[in-house]
Amino acid sequence: MADPAPLDPAKTAAAAFKLLAENPMFKVGEAEIRGAAYRVFENAPKSLAGLFAASAVTHGEKEFLIFEDERISFAELWRRACRLANALHDELGVKQGDKVALAMRNYPEWCVSYMAVIALGAVVVPLNAWWKEEELHYGLQDCGAKIVIADKKRLDYIAPLKDELGLTLVLAREEGGADYRYEDLIAGAKSDAAPDVDIHPDDDFCIVYTSGSTGHPKGVVLTHRGAISTLFSWSFVAAVLKEVRGGVSPFGDDPGILLAIPLFHVTGSHSIFLLSYMVGRRMAMMYRWDPKEAANIINREKLTNFVGVPSQSFELMQAVGPEGLPSLIDIGSGGAKRPAEHVKKLAKKFEYGKPSSGYGLSETNALGCVISQGDYLARPDSTGRPVPPVTDIKIMNEAGEEVPRGEAGEIWIKSPANFRGYHNLPEDTAKSITPDGWFRTGDLGKMDKEDYLYIVDRIKDVIIRGGENISCLEVENRVYEHGDVAEAVVFSVPDEVMGERVGLVVYPKDGMSIDVEDLRRFIAEDLAEFKVPERIWISPSKLPRLGTAKFDKITVRKIALQHPPALSV
Repeated sequence: MADPAPLDPAKTAAAAFKLLAENPMFKVGEAEIRGAAYRVFENAPKSLAGLFAASAVTHGEKEFLIFEDERISFAELWRRACRLANALHDELGVKQGDKVALAMRNYPEWCVSYMAVIALGAVVVPLNAWWKEEELHYGLQDCGAKIVIADKKRLDYIAPLKDELGLTLVLAREEGGADYRYEDLIAGAKSDAAPDVDIHPDDDFCIVYTSGSTGHPKGVVLTHRGAISTLFSWSFVAAVLKEVRGGVSPFGDDPGILLAIPLFHVTGSHSIFLLSYMVGRRMAMMYRWDPKEAANIINREKLTNFVGVPSQSFELMQAVGPEGLPSLIDIGSGGAKRPAEHVKKLAKKFEYGKPSSGYGLSETNALGCVISQGDYLARPDSTGRPVPPVTDIKIMNEAGEEVPRGEAGEIWIKSPANFRGYHNLPEDTAKSITPDGWFRTGDLGKMDKEDYLYIVDRIKDVIIRGGENISCLEVENRVYEHGDVAEAVVFSVPDEVMGERVGLVVYPKDGMSIDVEDLRRFIAEDLAEFKVPERIWISPSKLPRLGTAKFDKITVRKIALQHPPALSV
């Protein structure tokens, strides 16, 4: 099958203008949000709860969620969510505005709990399921959630914090160690009708934690309008593509997608779960990533879409058998930049499934840019154009001036999908959001004359390993707790599969020696596994510093990468 040609800009523009003029779903107006003017979807539902209720009616008993031998329809998922919402309100006293944390891996119960909290007008806090006790303690203390819905492994980490933080624990799927069982709450609920709450579009619905350059993850506060703006924007792009391609939908004739990334990230919750529930796309859920099993599920369920971090599509390509993946028509990536060489290999490997990519952040409800089909094959280094019709992107210099096309600068994004702020961090919020509503991403990029964005670097001291953001400072802080370490620098190590891995250079205290295996075990005691350094170097001398007395990370990284590490895992 020949590679698809790039889309005709004139036909694409004509299709977009037609939809904006004729389809009331995509009617664009203007609204003031937190003191700034934004383009918005005028006819969008007021809240995610309204969107859930409408989708449950539209798609009814059609199969939605597939997990192992479980199959749940659109309507049944919403019924369960409403039952849990009513039980949380009646039994546990959860009310509008309260925070409820989710601490579990990918299970159907995650989706039901997420929807239930939202249906109450409460704020859901999806905690990173790879976090350990110290990280979970920080997240729970920071967000202030007093109720936690968890699976058994996360419950075991959280239970010792119960008295200190005043927690009420709900356990899903298993028994023992919690105040309530998820299953009992649903079974004992008085009604499966949606709670009667008045939710404003700009009310908070979620706090999602993301690692920035600070020593602790930041709580990104998202609103109902923000998430719905993202979902409507993606739906608009899909409708434009369908129009341009003569009625061929990018979701396929019988849409189905594999959920193989964590739901606690916006790529999982928004790009896959929420979008699928809105547009009527089946979703096959994996508890744990396994590329061979992923290929089996795609073929067994005849799934049409795949979205994962770049390493997953690379591993999927390697794992697939001679039968290929004939039902797959789109292989998307998010969370990190996909290497250009992977784009070419994917296009050659799969007869029908073509690569696509997107750029967005937790702070933008995952909305930003998108690129697919022939456009992506022609520009594999690009992350695409700004998603129409309510998103604007510009490239700015340090003086706050827009730079000429082709020059690099910081990427600024403005759309109604932008977050409200960082939880409990007013100074960080003020630095990141301008008075007129632009979000300063901390990513460096450039834009060509055709509006294609290219990510070139990042300002933030962050490593992106397989789509997971890792704060270098957080890892360094843990390293310094080891009694033999005098100096430490954490940095990214390029990797073909994961994109980046965590590198560490340490210099021991006078008279001390460092056992790298012991050091790595020590770091892993408190940090999630994905944050633990995989390449460790021992420096024979003190680490170089800049005139500001800070470590010269660029030089340290450059020298380290020229020599084999003392430890490589």
